[in-house]
Amino acid sequence: MARPDIKTYQNLEAAFAGESMAHIKYRYFAKLARAAGDEATAQIFEETAAQEVMHAFGHLDLLYPAGEMTPAKALQIAIEGETYEYSEMYPGFRKTAVEEGNAAAVAEMDEQISESKEHAAQFKAVLEKAAKRFAALAKVEERHANHYQKALDAIQA
Repeated sequence: MARPDIKTYQNLEAAFAGESMAHIKYRYFAKLARAAGDEATAQIFEETAAQEVMHAFGHLDLLYPAGEMTPAKALQIAIEGETYEYSEMYPGFRKTAVEEGNAAAVAEMDEQISESKEHAAQFKAVLEKAAKRFAALAKVEERHANHYQKALDAIQA
C-alpha cells in the first residue's frame, strides 16, 4: 500500500517497528528470566510486552484505519510485505552475512527467505479463494436481482 511521502507516516511506521521489536524482545527476555528461575522478572517483562503490543496497535490504527481496510486489502498488504522480504530484504541481508563469513546468519536468512515465500503463497491462495467466492456470490445476487426485476415488471404491466 503506497503511503504519501509525509513524515508523520514514516514516524508512525518507525514507532510501530520499535514497539513491535520491544514486544518480541521483552517476551524473549521473559523466556530467559523464566529459564533462570526468576518468575517475577519474567512476569514484568511479559506485562510490559503486552503494553508494547497495545502501543503498536495504536500506531496501526493510524496507518491502516479500520474504516478503510478490508480483508482483501489486508491480504494484499501482507503479500507485498512477504514478497519484499523474500525478494529484496533477506537476500540483501544474506549477501552481507556471506561476505562476513557468518554461516549461522546465512542459514537464518535462507530459512526466512523460504518461510516468507510460503507466507506470501498462503496469503495469495486465501485472496484468490476469496475472489472466487465473491465472484460466485455476485452471480447469485445478479440472479436474485433479475428475478425481482421480473416480478416488478409483471406487477407494473
